[in-house]
Amino acid sequence: MRKLKNEELDRLEISEFKKAEKSPIIIILDNIRSLNNIGSVFRTSDAFLIEKIYLCGITATPPHNDIRKTALGSTETVDWEYAENTLDIVEKLKSKNIHICSIEQAESATMLNDFAPQPNEKYAFVFGNEVKGVAQDVVDASDVVIEIPQYGTKHSLNISVSCGVVVWDIFSKLNAKK
Repeated sequence: MRKLKNEELDRLEISEFKKAEKSPIIIILDNIRSLNNIGSVFRTSDAFLIEKIYLCGITATPPHNDIRKTALGSTETVDWEYAENTLDIVEKLKSKNIHICSIEQAESATMLNDFAPQPNEKYAFVFGNEVKGVAQDVVDASDVVIEIPQYGTKHSLNISVSCGVVVWDIFSKLNAKK
């Protein structure tokens, strides 16, 4: 089996990406402190045609060298916006009938494997601070809290890993229904 060369991967050009139909998925980063995590979320978002990323609170914004290192150019493709207050963005999106889903460990959380996104609906997934998680007021305002099942000794996954797991799962489920 031969590895494919980059030119054989049939990837979109930036202009094609901008025009492409996006996944009905929005990412909200709630006070993410690691610039590498932010860059990784951009890269995942590019891979799955994410509609937009909201960078909230202390979350740094492009251009920044440490974001650029892991984003590998995806800050130029994925639409993004900065907002000082995460809850303001959540309320704005809810008013547009976008379902708010916090990725967190909480009472009565829905396990990711049990979450069934509906076709023709749009979802915003909130990922929280590396230490404190998603802010409680944002959890309270969410339509659902989704937990990634874990079976080892650690209490959580890295935020960029969580984003990759959730986006892949939701993208797969939505595209399986097409």
